Amino acid sequence: MMNKKTKGIKYWAIYFALPILLLIIWEWADIAGVIKPYTMPSPMGVVNVVVEYVENGLLFESIWVSFIRVLEGFFLALIAAFVLGMGVSLFEWMDIFTDLVVQILRPIPPIAWIPLAILWFGIGESSKVFIIFLGAFFPIFINIVDGVKNIEPRYLELAEVYEIPKWKRIQQIIIPGALPSIMTGIRLGIGNAWVCVVAAEMIGATKGVGYMLSNGRSLSRPDIVILGMLIVGIVGKLMDDLLRFIRKKVITWI
Repeated sequence: MMNKKTKGIKYWAIYFALPILLLIIWEWADIAGVIKPYTMPSPMGVVNVVVEYVENGLLFESIWVSFIRVLEGFFLALIAAFVLGMGVSLFEWMDIFTDLVVQILRPIPPIAWIPLAILWFGIGESSKVFIIFLGAFFPIFINIVDGVKNIEPRYLELAEVYEIPKWKRIQQIIIPGALPSIMTGIRLGIGNAWVCVVAAEMIGATKGVGYMLSNGRSLSRPDIVILGMLIVGIVGKLMDDLLRFIRKKVITWI
C-alpha cells in the first residue's frame, strides 16, 4: 500500500493520470470534429475564457461573492445545528419533541425551497443564505447527534460517579468524544453549502459562480459554463482538503 505521508513521483503520476487522460481524449475529440464548438468548447477555448475572465476581474469576483455567501449560510447552520444537536442528544424530551419535524424536513432537497425562499425573502441575499443554511444544517446536525449518542457510555458513567458538572462533561467529554463525527458533518455541510449557493445564484442573482453558469447558458457560451463547472469542482475540493487538514490537526488521537 502506498504511504500518503511519503508521496513520491509514482503517487503523483497515478494521481494525475486520469485527469490528463481525460484532457487528451477531450482534445482529440475536438480535433477529430467529434464535438461541435457550439455544444462543447475545446480545452484551449476554456483556457481563453479563463484569461478573459481574469483580465476583466470577473473570475475572482464571482468566486469571492459565492464564497462569502457560503460562509454566511454555513456558519449560521453550524451554530444552529450545534445548539439543537446538543439539545437533542442530551435531553430525551427534546429528541422526541423535534424528531417528527426533523425527519420530515430532512429529505426535502434545499433546491425545492427556492420558490418559497423567493416568496419569503425576495431575490436578494437573504433568500440565497437561507438555501445555503438548509443545505449545510442537516448534515452537521445529524453527525453531531450521532457523534454524541455513540460516545462510549463508561466515560459518561464515570462523570456521573465523580459528579462532574454538566457543562464540564460537555466541554471535557462530550465534545471531544463526538469531535470526529462533528468534523465529518462540517465537511459534508460545507460541501452541500457550496452546491446550494450555485443553485441559488442561478435564480435571481447578478454575481457569483451560479450566475456565471446561468449567464453562459443564456449566451450559448459552453466555454463559460465549463469554466463555472470547473470553479465549482476545484473550489469544493480545496475547501474539503482544508477541512481534512484541520481535522488531522485537531483530532490527534485517531
